[in-house]
Amino acid sequence: MGIDSVIVWLIVGAIAGWLAGLVVKGAGFGLLGNIVIGIIGAVVAGWLLPRLGINLGTGIVSAIINSAIGGIIVLVILALIRRA
Repeated sequence: MGIDSVIVWLIVGAIAGWLAGLVVKGAGFGLLGNIVIGIIGAVVAGWLLPRLGINLGTGIVSAIINSAIGGIIVLVILALIRRA
């Protein structure tokens, strides 16, 4: 894996985390937090969505959408844990 792949991961993670933070109100974590949420969301969505039969295609836009969906799932779970 080259440096260009890492940069793409960081950019996709930042955008996806930011989008997830917009959807889940009060869940903004700043730039680094958004990157982490986006990358964790990508892992969650990469595992969960194919098991549900959902395939959004390939490319950077679908990666951002998948990561944002996973980020939303992660943020909702974190919000539920905070309430308990």
